[in-house]
Amino acid sequence: MAGNEWINGYLEAILSSGASAIEDKTPSSSASSHLNLAFNPTKYFVEEVVTGVDETDLHRTWIKVVATRNTRERSSRLENMCWRIWHLARKKKQLEWEDLQRLTNRRLEREQGRKDVTEDMSEDLSEGEKGDVLGETPTLDSPRKRFQRNFSNLEVWSDSNKEKKLYIILVSLHGLVRGENMELGRDSDTGGQIKYVVELAKALAKMPGVYRVDLFTRQIASPEVDWSYGEPTEMLNTGAEDGDDADLGESSGAYIIRIPFGPRDKYLRKELLWPYIQEFVDGALAHIINMSKALGEQIGGGQPVWPYVIHGHYADAGDSAALLSGALNVPMVLTGHSLGRNKLEQLIKQGRQSKEDINSTYRIMRRIEGEELSLDAAELVITSTKQEIDEQWGLYDGFDVKLEKVLRARARRGVNCHGRYMPRMAVIPPGMDFSNVVAQEDTADADGDLAALTNADGQSPKAIPTIWSEVMRFLTNPHKPMILALSRPDPKKNITTLVKAFGECRPLRELANLTLIMGNRDDIDEMSGVTASVLTTVLKLVDRYDLYGQVAFPKHHKQSDVPEIYRLAGKTKGVFINPALVEPFGLTLIEAAAHGLPMVATKNGGPVDIHRALNNGLLVDPHDQQAIADALLKLVSEKNLWHECRKNGWKNIHLFSWPEHCRTYLTRVAACRMRHPQWKTDNPSDELAAEESSLNDSLKDVQDMSLRLSVDGEKTSLNESFDASATADAVQDQVNRVLSKMKRPETGKQESEGDKKDNVPSKYPMLRRRRKLIVIALDCYDTNGAPQKKMIQIIQEILKAIKSDPQIARVSGFAISTAMSMSELTAFLKSGNIKLTEFDALICSSGSEVFYPGTSTEEHGKLYPDPDYSSHIEYRWGGDGLRRIIWKLMNTQEGVRQQKSVTSAIEEDVKSSNSHCISYLIKDRSKAKKVDDMRQKLRMRGLRCHLMYCRNSTRMQVVPLLASRAQALRYLFVRWRLNVANMCVILGETGDTDYEELISGTHKTLILKGAAEDGSENLLRTSGSYLREDVVPPENPLITYTSGNETVEEFANALRQDTFWGWNFGSDVERMADGIFFWGPVTSKEWCEPNYVQSSYIAEFFNTISNIPCILLALIGLVNALRQRFEKRFSVLHISNIILALGSMTYHATLRQMQQQGDETPMVWEMLLYIYILYSPDWHYRSTMPTFLFLYGALFAIVHSQLRFGIGFKVHYALLCFLCAPRAYKYYIHTEDTLAKRLAKLYVATLLIGAACWLCDRVFCKQIQCWYFNPQGHAVWHVLMGFNSYFANTFLMYCRAQQREWNPKIKHLFGLFPYVKIQKPKTQ
Repeated sequence: MAGNEWINGYLEAILSSGASAIEDKTPSSSASSHLNLAFNPTKYFVEEVVTGVDETDLHRTWIKVVATRNTRERSSRLENMCWRIWHLARKKKQLEWEDLQRLTNRRLEREQGRKDVTEDMSEDLSEGEKGDVLGETPTLDSPRKRFQRNFSNLEVWSDSNKEKKLYIILVSLHGLVRGENMELGRDSDTGGQIKYVVELAKALAKMPGVYRVDLFTRQIASPEVDWSYGEPTEMLNTGAEDGDDADLGESSGAYIIRIPFGPRDKYLRKELLWPYIQEFVDGALAHIINMSKALGEQIGGGQPVWPYVIHGHYADAGDSAALLSGALNVPMVLTGHSLGRNKLEQLIKQGRQSKEDINSTYRIMRRIEGEELSLDAAELVITSTKQEIDEQWGLYDGFDVKLEKVLRARARRGVNCHGRYMPRMAVIPPGMDFSNVVAQEDTADADGDLAALTNADGQSPKAIPTIWSEVMRFLTNPHKPMILALSRPDPKKNITTLVKAFGECRPLRELANLTLIMGNRDDIDEMSGVTASVLTTVLKLVDRYDLYGQVAFPKHHKQSDVPEIYRLAGKTKGVFINPALVEPFGLTLIEAAAHGLPMVATKNGGPVDIHRALNNGLLVDPHDQQAIADALLKLVSEKNLWHECRKNGWKNIHLFSWPEHCRTYLTRVAACRMRHPQWKTDNPSDELAAEESSLNDSLKDVQDMSLRLSVDGEKTSLNESFDASATADAVQDQVNRVLSKMKRPETGKQESEGDKKDNVPSKYPMLRRRRKLIVIALDCYDTNGAPQKKMIQIIQEILKAIKSDPQIARVSGFAISTAMSMSELTAFLKSGNIKLTEFDALICSSGSEVFYPGTSTEEHGKLYPDPDYSSHIEYRWGGDGLRRIIWKLMNTQEGVRQQKSVTSAIEEDVKSSNSHCISYLIKDRSKAKKVDDMRQKLRMRGLRCHLMYCRNSTRMQVVPLLASRAQALRYLFVRWRLNVANMCVILGETGDTDYEELISGTHKTLILKGAAEDGSENLLRTSGSYLREDVVPPENPLITYTSGNETVEEFANALRQDTFWGWNFGSDVERMADGIFFWGPVTSKEWCEPNYVQSSYIAEFFNTISNIPCILLALIGLVNALRQRFEKRFSVLHISNIILALGSMTYHATLRQMQQQGDETPMVWEMLLYIYILYSPDWHYRSTMPTFLFLYGALFAIVHSQLRFGIGFKVHYALLCFLCAPRAYKYYIHTEDTLAKRLAKLYVATLLIGAACWLCDRVFCKQIQCWYFNPQGHAVWHVLMGFNSYFANTFLMYCRAQQREWNPKIKHLFGLFPYVKIQKPKTQ
């Protein structure tokens, strides 16, 4: 209270105004009158406000009160302010009460969950384990001791693992990620996490046994950010240490892989990326499958090399890594960095926003659910500190420290855990690169003295780092010890409290300087609101305490400047401070210790563990301003303490090096349950046994497969000759091996001749030969959960629509994805006379089983499920434990278990259940609990699964964690190489609770209006949960809606309009997966021609080859100009036409941004040449025009190489064209030769027709894509512009010859191509 003068003044103002003056005012409402009579502002303010409300909320209002001169108005303002205080305090108490109630309910539910676990496992729970459940987790003393104890039973990673050649994947989606010149602090998404993941990738690639590390992030082709973030691949290093090149391979090393997802031309903050997560997963799967095949050819002996581990960083990447891990069946590791529940707790405690406002701003509930899903799938969770485990991860439903300890002990002893699982937590402090650290001598002379930096006479300084000069220009006396703070300007970094502590402590101000490195800024007004507010507050505090000459706050610094900043602080015997309210780890503290700086750090979070390991400073309460000042003053003033802290930091800093971090990391990962796809790859000779028609269809694709990568680990060469009889035995052996795995018994009955042709079982699933897949996932059920008849009609219409076009039908397959069991689906299709063999795959029981009709049929026609998929989804499936707990939860209302006499809410549907699906009939829908609620309770009991309501809320089905209808599609991608981007999922407007998962992704989605009237989505989320908009992307171009009641033709047209069968044959992600995207993802403007259809090496084939006529015509003109010795300007003009055509060819062949600039720049150069030729005869200053035009063209080329002009380029080019028009018209009217005038008319005609073709191709592209024939308007434009340039050049040559009196005449080559024939006077 003593330091808050405005509060003291406020209390005096209240006293001086008098309570009676306030009480005399009678409010209009009776309620307000009642409150007003009992209101004493002085007593209320002292008792309620000063102790309960943050002063910053009221300070601005108080300034207005003080500025008020009129006593009456002042009293009125004070009254209004008091009521505002009362409202804020009441709202804060309400939020605190709701938060307390919520935490109490969670605690009770957690205790109930532990009781349920104890009951389930009581029959074989040892005494030691019971003690573990009830006991507390021991406190760890130091990182050194923790390392020794935790690794006592693990084999530490060493050089003996050098031969393993592992493939590791890291995922970090948000922010701006690149290897060099990282823009740290540019925004809140580009911070320490970005630096950490990049350096981790580099360090892991150098470890023995690691062959390749891929860091996945988002590809951003936006003008808001640098072009480098749009490059699909960036190499970080080759993976080998200096002098160790023996293990280098074609693909070894660390790479940044940028996957396009979300809007391609926008940079999105992390809160807006959630709807596009599944789109990223599909693109990442494509890359992984390709890379696994490539690595298999290089180091795997022909077998795919699957990722060793997938490591997600932050919630969004964790959610993505969980889906990738589930699709590939490889281990997943998670690092949270910053956790959503912890942030939600802090925001609620502040009392400034309701939970709804917080969720709207930060998408906090979707983030929390992403973290819970990550915990479901993670084998290992890596944290920076022990506190993060206890105080942050302990808030989550999916992690219980006590239960994790018990389950780990039981698993170690081989005791049944009844399907329960808790992820393992490991504390691994982040590493640091010490290669740039220069140890300074610890002497009394060298430290704290900057005399060496300046001349003795105090004149100009010697050569010092630029950043030193930038910092020291703020300081009156730069020799004083420097208090250094380095963080982005974020409220939780608590920089303002540091400035207050410095400003209010006179001894500290006299003894030291303060340096604040707060990111990079140009104009505070252009920065985000929170960042600008912090910076503005800092500047105001500097002014309030008159700290000019004592505080440095440079506007810019590079990442490479950071070591120099630490070194400068060390030279002055300074101190590094991190006053953050909560610091998850504190990497800057380690960096500072490496440079010999003692630390003062917050006692909340990671600095506690760092201080325990290094013992190189003091910990303080970040809210205690006086404690911060005292700690800084103590370290700066006591030199012996300063030297001791410095030595301690250097002594123990090796514990935080990158090699030590990676060694610990790989040791921990190696202890995880290693898993990867177990199915055998199919021999390519199977392809030779396929139908001849299918082989012929795919010949063209295989011929273009020099870069196509598959899961099979082999590739077929069309150049090899084969003998069918010689390969028959090998084919049969391979077929037998595949079919034996599918358990196909001998068939004793022969099919009728009429059905034999259609129903002969294939040697392997037809999916292997499909290029497209129609997935029918309609959820049309009546009130009893029975499928409606109209679903049969829709399926029949879809089948007819595809079969109506033989060319489409030949490459297309069908699949049904449903919640019905296989027996129910068979009976349903049979009722509509639809054969099972019409479908290539059947995904039944909400994704728990996959069948392939026509393959592996039993004697009685029963289909067997795919055994590979069954083993794939077995991971963490606890069927028996789930049955008991779900029955208990569903038959318990508000914590009170129902009596036996009361009717149960559910009944197990044995008929619809299978080994990986527990199905229940919902007998009382009013008692059905939401999916969110059930999932929370199951997680608290250590049970991981996919729970969903289906069939119009009449069934509840529980399937394994890795099983779902959406994940089954990704399994088909990985298993049978049928890309998700080549699928079209047909849905209704509503469906089961897994409906939203089927909408998102790279596949096309066709939503039939009116097909599904009632669904189960109302049972998906509880109030306060995440929203649909956080899962389904808004305005997704891949989603098409129909009007309902479609006919066969309307279905076919709907699919074509979806660009599924149109000219736009596939998306970027699809072509990346197929390996035919030779030049990488498109980074330039696209035209209406589909990409990579005619060739794997040329993006737009017709738009590329249509430039050839321009080159040929320009060559004709060039030969004519040289033979008749025209002025050099015309030779240069024809050469410029050739350069322009070549630039256009490379642009359309690659569709890359750089090549687009190589096309546009010659266009401008060509127009500058035309301006020179048209205007130079009348220009009296001969040297000025060509000099100016040359410099203008060179300047444009330089600027254009760095910037993307977009519409600006078109306007600029049009202006140059208009400059040529008046002079060209003057030449035309002064020309009398009829043939020459015809050239000018042909020039205008080709220009107008070509422009019309260009506009039609650009404007009506969407409609053209639905045609059976693409007129290739842009290619026609190229051809016409080739003739246009030739006619213009020939006409200008005629006009110039006429000016020079060379007696020009128009002749025709081969009777077709006009050219100018001249006769120069002998004098010339």
